[in-house]
Amino acid sequence: MVPRRERSTRSVISNLVSGATAGAVAKSTIAPFDRAKIVFQVSSKRTFTYKKCAQFLINTVRNHGFFHLWKGNSATMMRIIPYAAISYMGNEHYKDYFKRHNPEGKLSHSRRFLSGSMAGLSASFSTYGLEVLRARMAIQSEYKKIGQSLSHIIKTEGVSSLYRGITPTLIGVSVYGGFSFYVFGTLKQIHPLCPGEELTIPVPCAVRALAGLCGQSIAYPLDVARRRMQTGGIKGDHLERYSTMRKTITHIVLNEGVKKGLYKGLSLNFVKGPIAASISYTVFDLCQPFHSRGGEPLGVLQLCDAR
Repeated sequence: MVPRRERSTRSVISNLVSGATAGAVAKSTIAPFDRAKIVFQVSSKRTFTYKKCAQFLINTVRNHGFFHLWKGNSATMMRIIPYAAISYMGNEHYKDYFKRHNPEGKLSHSRRFLSGSMAGLSASFSTYGLEVLRARMAIQSEYKKIGQSLSHIIKTEGVSSLYRGITPTLIGVSVYGGFSFYVFGTLKQIHPLCPGEELTIPVPCAVRALAGLCGQSIAYPLDVARRRMQTGGIKGDHLERYSTMRKTITHIVLNEGVKKGLYKGLSLNFVKGPIAASISYTVFDLCQPFHSRGGEPLGVLQLCDAR
């Protein structure tokens, strides 16, 4: 018989491998939409419509080739494994910590939310440099390789530029991450057809997609703000406008409005979000026979949501 600790270790590794694979496949599938969204988010002159988004994708293929739609996706792929590990392990660690400090050994709703938030914060902060790099590579033609792009940014702007926009990111992740883990963890306890830790893939796929879209809609203005701050100073924009979160949001609202500025491109999430969630859970489920079934893929599959 395999010792309990060994089974637990195998389960963690299995979920990390399966989840990282699912994240890579899902994020690669929607990468063209992600790139299009970033291009519209960072521009104060572009207004978003589905027609303009489609035209951008078509022009990209015509002028640069089909695979240019995936420009910058390599940075996302590099981010998936460390983000997955930190997020998954972090959520489990924080939940265990709160359980140990509860006389009844139970996890309250507020502490489940807090566990997810702290896990998301830890993972986002640790891998944030690659997130900035991904945004830069998506919109700047001179950035083609990860090493060259990273070296150029550090030499010309300093290491601190890799953390530009970290404030709205952490605030958004704390809300979104906590919401995601909270909904899924609560559902596992109350779902009548799936008691305990067992929950079939179609159920969490649908619920997580809906929960993710709700969370993203709430935090979306912060997503736009962080993109502007990440890419501030390029494409003709003045860096001073986007030097702080307050200045960034104020400038966007005054010059572009709330709907056309802070929520620019939000509707694209309603297209790519369900696609990413469906693919991620399908791939995760397919990978499980090669490892071991069961487990909670949330910490890994957060990457697949339409953020």
